[in-house]
Amino acid sequence: MDFNIKEIFAAFMILFAVIDIVGNIPIIIDLRKKVGHIESEKASIIAGIIMIFFLFIGENILSLIGIDVNSFAVAGSFVLFFIALEMILGITLYKDEENTDLTASVFPLAFPLIAGPGSLTTLLSIKSEYSTPNIIIAIIFNVILIYLVLKTSKKIEKFIGQNGIQITRKVFGVVLLAIAVKLFTTNIQDLF
Repeated sequence: MDFNIKEIFAAFMILFAVIDIVGNIPIIIDLRKKVGHIESEKASIIAGIIMIFFLFIGENILSLIGIDVNSFAVAGSFVLFFIALEMILGITLYKDEENTDLTASVFPLAFPLIAGPGSLTTLLSIKSEYSTPNIIIAIIFNVILIYLVLKTSKKIEKFIGQNGIQITRKVFGVVLLAIAVKLFTTNIQDLF
C-alpha cells in the first residue's frame, strides 16, 4: 500500500469538482421540497458503493462490450465538458424525468447525480494516473463530504445564499472544464 497525500488530495479535488455536490445544492433542495425527505446516509453510501464498484470492475464491463478505457475517457470528457458548460453558463442541457416517490434518495440523487457518468468516467481516467488505494480514500472523503452537505443543505443554502451557490458552481465549472480538456487531450493521443 503506497499512500500518497498529494495523490489523495488531487483525486479528491477532481472527484469533488466532478460530483459538484455544492453546485447541486439547489437540485437537492428542490428534490427535498418534492419528496419531503432525503435519506442522506442511504444516498451517500449507495453513491460510494457504486463508485468503488466501478473503480474495480468498470474496465472489465467496458472490455466485455468491446470498449477500451481511452474511448470511454474521451466520451466521458465530452460529458464533463457539457456538465461544465451547464455550470458556467447556467443552462440545462440534461433534463431528467420527474421522480416524486421515496426512491429519490437512490435515483436521481445517488445515481446519476452523485455517482453519474462524469464521476464514473473520471474514476477510470484517474486510475491510470493514481494508485487505487489513494483513489478509494478520495472516494471515501467525498462520500463523507456528500453526506455532510446532504444533511446540512438547508443550512448551507441559508449561509452562502443563492449568489454564493451560483459563484461556487461557476468556479467549479471552470475547474471541471479544464479537467475535461486535459482528459480529452491525454486520451485522444493514446487512441491514435
